[in-house]
Amino acid sequence: MLPRFAIVSSVISALLLSACATPMGRPAAGADLLARSGSTVSGKVSFSEANGRLRVTARVAGLTPGEHGFHLHESGDCSAADASSAKGHFNPTGQAHGDHAAAVHHGGDMPNLVAGADGVAIYDVELSGLTLDGPTGVLGRSVVVHADADDYRSQPAGNSGKRIACGTIVAN
Repeated sequence: MLPRFAIVSSVISALLLSACATPMGRPAAGADLLARSGSTVSGKVSFSEANGRLRVTARVAGLTPGEHGFHLHESGDCSAADASSAKGHFNPTGQAHGDHAAAVHHGGDMPNLVAGADGVAIYDVELSGLTLDGPTGVLGRSVVVHADADDYRSQPAGNSGKRIACGTIVAN
């Protein structure tokens, strides 16, 4: 029979390990949003993999009420004042821009953020075709919030206006 402290220690270790991984044992990732283009937007975006899908959750504040384009961008460089250093949408399969649920779209095309009257958007979506790492991976890339809604039609980026926040996606 194991001593009580060994059992308690094993249980605590198992809980700590499970808290550090997604259901598939993959590390989670996140991005802290930095205000850009003179905005006051801030927030946190989290990423995890489960069942072959990439789950994206976020809480973003300082937005004008309504819809805002929300995209994964090619580069993890958010240093430019207008976030232009993040480059274009992440597009690992070379597709045209479109709605994330359509057959043809960039890997970085996601549903718009929707901010309430208080300027806060709460976001939770699962995306197909993306992973945390590898050729379709988001680690080392960026997530960008735009001033206007993505129309899901205009090429190459949905006519969603200036980039008002940017965050580099890093492993947690």
